[in-house]
Formats: sequence, C-alpha cells, structure tokens
Amino acid sequence: KLVSYAQGFMLLRDAAKEYSWKLNYGEIALMWRGGCIIRSVFLGKIKEAYDANAELSNLLLDPFFLERVSDSVAAWRRTAVRALSQALPIPALASALTWYDGLRVARGPANLLQAQRDYFGAHTY
Repeated sequence: KLVSYAQGFMLLRDAAKEYSWKLNYGEIALMWRGGCIIRSVFLGKIKEAYDANAELSNLLLDPFFLERVSDSVAAWRRTAVRALSQALPIPALASALTWYDGLRVARGPANLLQAQRDYFGAHTY
C-alpha cells in the first residue's frame, strides 16, 4: 500500500511539473481521507510528511514511511517468493516490490538495458 501511495504522489508531482500546477500534497491526502474510498490511516501521515518537507520527491524518503517499508520488506519478499513458488499470480505485489528494489540500487535494470543497447547497437551517449 505504501508503494502505491509513493507512486501516486510521484505521478502527481510529475504532472504538476509538466503542467505548472501548484499542488499541496498534504491537503490532497486529507481530501482523499475525507470522502473517498481511499480512507487510510496513512493519509494523515502523508500530510505530516509533506508538511515537514513540501519538496519531498518520494514519500518513501520520509522517515516514517522509510521505517515502515524497511521493517516490512523481508516479510513482503517472503510472501512474494512463497506465492510465486506456488504459481500464484501476484502482479501488483510483485511489481511493487521490484519497483521498490529499483529505487534502492544505483545500477539497476535501466543501466543494464543501456549497456546492452550500447554493446549491440552502438548507441553511445
């Protein structure tokens, strides 16, 4: 769930930049809590995170959310491995985990893809 919020707020930030919107991310979180099906306890914590740092580039960089994800990632990974070993489809859970893993590595799949392009297609930059 936390990764979904982080991704959603990153999309809002990108759209705000693209369209020159001035968004108050903390207020958006409270608005969702007030009348939407999203009514999560984390929405108040999202407001606190953006109140503490209005320029927060990723919600998972806030200490509260960083700690929650860090405390849960081992169990999250075990759950994904167990489900996949039983051939159970978990597309959202697995893609959220790999997205999170991609945030944590300096040299990830994008670097590998670029290296392959450079080697096989001579697309150097």
